[in-house]
Amino acid sequence: MPLRRSHPAIVPAVLALLAGTPAAAAGPTHRAPVATPAPEAARDRNAAALAAGDLRFPITRERLSNGLEILVVEDHTVPVVTLFTFFRTGSRHERTGRTGISHLFEHLMFNGAKKYGPGEFDRALESRGGTSNAFTSEDVTGYYEVFPPAALPTVVDLEVDRLTGLTLTEASLQSEREVVKEERRERVEEDPMGALDELLQATAYMAHPYHWPVVGWPADLEAITVDDCRDYFRVHYAPDNAVLVLAGDVQPRAALDALRRGYGAIPAQEPAPAVVADEPEQKGERRALLRRPAQLPALAMAFHVPGTKDGGSTVFALDLLQTILGGGESSRLQQALVRDRPLATSVQAENLTRIDPSLFVVRAEARPGASLEALERGIVAELERLGRERVPDHELQKAKNQSRMDLLRQLKTSAGKAELLGSAAIFFGAPEKLFDRPQALEQVTAEEVRAAAARFFRADNRTVVHLVPAEAEEEARP
Repeated sequence: MPLRRSHPAIVPAVLALLAGTPAAAAGPTHRAPVATPAPEAARDRNAAALAAGDLRFPITRERLSNGLEILVVEDHTVPVVTLFTFFRTGSRHERTGRTGISHLFEHLMFNGAKKYGPGEFDRALESRGGTSNAFTSEDVTGYYEVFPPAALPTVVDLEVDRLTGLTLTEASLQSEREVVKEERRERVEEDPMGALDELLQATAYMAHPYHWPVVGWPADLEAITVDDCRDYFRVHYAPDNAVLVLAGDVQPRAALDALRRGYGAIPAQEPAPAVVADEPEQKGERRALLRRPAQLPALAMAFHVPGTKDGGSTVFALDLLQTILGGGESSRLQQALVRDRPLATSVQAENLTRIDPSLFVVRAEARPGASLEALERGIVAELERLGRERVPDHELQKAKNQSRMDLLRQLKTSAGKAELLGSAAIFFGAPEKLFDRPQALEQVTAEEVRAAAARFFRADNRTVVHLVPAEAEEEARP
């Protein structure tokens, strides 16, 4: 799960699965429309397209000479603008001994710069009616602002200021380190399901950086220095390592002029070192046991699956399996384990969106009186059945319809458009991959779904962690 700055969230973190064929690299020149439509025409066009189920909408693109990729989407539905900045850096780009620096740095980005000092970023933005937030995941760090159109020059000024003159001091590092340590305590050390997820990742991955948590290991957080942060900033927060998406009530040409003036002079940097992603194939089931205070027993189960970089159409089959297993009250796991056989109070299935080889995860909390062993057998039975029997046509179509509607709901706002386009660019190499998703889902067959389940939901590809409630005194004993 992405970790967010401790600030009211404006846009849900959607790292949507948007597969398709590789796209050509963006050219150096601006692909502007022949004519800029009136706001009313653009609003009517966007509304009619979504109502008809047509996901495509115009994107104005430009790549600056410093490598910054800019996407502008005109949407006059409401007088609101969203600016998203995606940096191709996350916990995947860290090293042993300095885990957690990506998320820690996200916090440091709000600590003041040359022109706008500590606290001034939020004050300047909020005084103009805007809000901001940020998130860090394994593969990407994102920053976004939602604001009235008239505030665009201020927002650009704020972002450029911290990209060119960020203040990094021992005092700011120590302050934000304590904030992140408290966040880790809340989300992992005091949250049984957070601790379960952390152990699951660490057990499923042996060599890949996905082994460590986005929030970092405690000792590593303590070890990070100001010099580490300066090096990280120089390498990873370069314009040629970023995608900027502006969506909402703007005129594309005028908006691009403002972005060129603000960002054009920021120098490019040498590319970051390549991520070592050589995870050995799992050759047998792995198990771990977690004892800690908790109200109910729980379990998490993971299977290695392809990531977005090399997954191709398999990613879509796995995405549909996620919906078939855990998408709504009528999903298979909900029906089998919560309704028909009262083994679980809750159950989830998730095909994690990651660039490198990823995980398909099932999580469940046992109902009082039910054993974890019985709950695990019930989950495995449903997974194995998917590998033996083809999903009925009506059930497969239901999953496709659910996925399509989820996407349409996200596209109703300028913020949703901006996040989905940027995610497509980061995870699949081109923002236009967003538009390929509905057709790619429709093309997945029942046999492809069955084959994916049989291929990946195997015992020797499985990692299982059981959470067993323990009294606080018992946990403290050596």
